[in-house]
Amino acid sequence: MKKSLLHFILILFAILWTPAANWGQTTNSAALALHQEILTLDTHCDTPLHMMDTTWDIGVYHKPGMRSAGKIDLPRMQNGNLDGEFFAVYVAQRPLTEENYRRARESADQLFLLIDKMLQKYPDVIRLATTPEEAYANEKQGLLSAYIGVENGFALGHDLNRLAELHQRGVRYITLCHTRNNDICDSSTDESGPLYHGLSDFGRTLIAEMNRLGILVDISHASDETFYQALETSKTPIFASHSCVRALCNNPRNLSDDMIKALAAHDGVLQMCILSDYVKEMPVNPQREAAIAALREKYGTWETIKDDSTRRLLRQGYNELDTLYPRQLATVADVVDHIDHVVQLVGIDHIGIGTDFDGGGGVSGCNDVSQMSNITAELLKRNYSREDIEKIWGGNFMRIFRRSLQISKELNQ
Repeated sequence: MKKSLLHFILILFAILWTPAANWGQTTNSAALALHQEILTLDTHCDTPLHMMDTTWDIGVYHKPGMRSAGKIDLPRMQNGNLDGEFFAVYVAQRPLTEENYRRARESADQLFLLIDKMLQKYPDVIRLATTPEEAYANEKQGLLSAYIGVENGFALGHDLNRLAELHQRGVRYITLCHTRNNDICDSSTDESGPLYHGLSDFGRTLIAEMNRLGILVDISHASDETFYQALETSKTPIFASHSCVRALCNNPRNLSDDMIKALAAHDGVLQMCILSDYVKEMPVNPQREAAIAALREKYGTWETIKDDSTRRLLRQGYNELDTLYPRQLATVADVVDHIDHVVQLVGIDHIGIGTDFDGGGGVSGCNDVSQMSNITAELLKRNYSREDIEKIWGGNFMRIFRRSLQISKELNQ
């Protein structure tokens, strides 16, 4: 008995004294080694929203497990061997008024400023990338790469000239809409139903200008009609920055098999989201949902709160909520089931990863950036080759990125 107790104490001591940077990382050495060798890219996170709290520093390690830690910081990117991240400039959808266009622009500008500050503060850790080649060059220098995408074309207002400005600031994809219809297109989740039955005239003009500038068209959140019309309108391949497979999880945010086949036929890519509710149909937790609604009623949402003290109170409330009513999560195996489905349906060249970390993304086994290589471990377990895994972790997306830039060059000649 004494020996067992001593053994337990020694194990506990070892755990408590494990360096913080190793918490949560995969123990699969083969997966970790491969993960370190290849370029790894995540095409969607909402971490800039977390950066609005000025007491939280993305350049500092935060122990995983608490909402206050967030899902991504630069030390955990290095520890999790994620080489490149698309930081989303997210704009909440509001009614289509001039006042709300102004507010949307202000919200977007604030997030751009936070990304700029990160790059200025940590130039020896992370640098802006605007082409595929820059990410590979940064990786060789031991640097992380920050790409920028805009989530919700509402950030443009109804001003096509704004697009060139966003391109100049580093934006390389735009998610056409978010949870509700906007001036560009219909959303997959607007309860009022379709406004245009796909793209508006402005949306078609916008896509043509995005093609000319070399900004990729992202159809995550878009309605099915919008998806097919964007596919036919765009001269460059389109992609979904963070979506899943509808056949495995019947959510309108996900792509049907017919949509995936059409996407592949146009050389597009589905970037696999790891937000549990899109990965697997989870049981409803009424107490948790009621508690979340009460918090939002009391404090507002991350994008609407203006002061740090209120954000801290909201974060504290979410931490308490997670303790009282923990989320039930999908698993890494569930995520790779979606990848398997796409590969079996259309081949290895049309699937990637877009986590949606800090926007709800996270599954058991990959609940923050330090655990990314657990996906690689599951892929190896299922006999995916090194070449396959390189394609999934960025190669497929980089292919359509290069194609977009090439077509942009041709259109400007």
